[in-house]
Amino acid sequence: MEELKCFVAVEFVDDPNVVGHTYWYLCGFEEVKTGDRVVAPLGRHNNLQEGVVRKKIFATEERSPYPFAGIKSIKALKKEGKDV
Repeated sequence: MEELKCFVAVEFVDDPNVVGHTYWYLCGFEEVKTGDRVVAPLGRHNNLQEGVVRKKIFATEERSPYPFAGIKSIKALKKEGKDV
C-alpha cells in the first residue's frame, strides 16, 4: 500500500497578484492546520512568500491534488510568530 502524504492548499493573502487563489503544496509538517501561516516558494522564480493554509488533505502520490512531479514543498511552518 502506498504511503499517504500531507498536502496543503495555500493562499498568499499579502500578494495582490495572487490573493484569492490557492496553490497546492506538499507539506512535511503533518501538524499543520487550516489557518496556519507557512512559507512556500511561489511563481517561476520560487520566491519564498508567507501564506495561509486554506485546506489540508492526505493522499497518495497518484492521487495528489496537483501533478506530483511538479508540486513544490512548504519550507517553514509559522507558529505564533516563530518558525517551526
